Amino acid sequence: MKITLGVIGKCKSNSPEGEIIKRYKERLKWDLIIKEKDNSNQEDETKFLQSCITPNAKVIVLDERGKNMSSPELAKIVENWMQNGSSELCFLIGGAEGHLETTRNKADLILSFGKLTLPHILMRAVLTEQIYRIETIINHHPYHKY
Repeated sequence: MKITLGVIGKCKSNSPEGEIIKRYKERLKWDLIIKEKDNSNQEDETKFLQSCITPNAKVIVLDERGKNMSSPELAKIVENWMQNGSSELCFLIGGAEGHLETTRNKADLILSFGKLTLPHILMRAVLTEQIYRIETIINHHPYHKY
């Protein structure tokens, strides 16, 4: 599985969040690519995020208005996509103003990690851990405790 994270805001690799991302990225068997852009205006951020989407990727937009689900529920969706021939995922994390409707319209899934507001860099670390968790759930690894 190839996974692209399209994210607004840069993360320093030696930051605490960068260390978390690095650790989970090293554990993943899946290929994880992070594309990032500095904060700018919402239209430029939208163009960048949409440029991260490859033609065959399933698109997951992180948005506070999205569906809130458990890790096993998300793993089941990803597993179903894989069983139906999908080999690429693209997660999009917008800037401070969120996503424009044009980006949400490209989503196969609009996902919320709850009603809390998290800094974008921290959200990236949480998402990276969840991607690892999804992989372990699909592969029946004991990392995720039921």
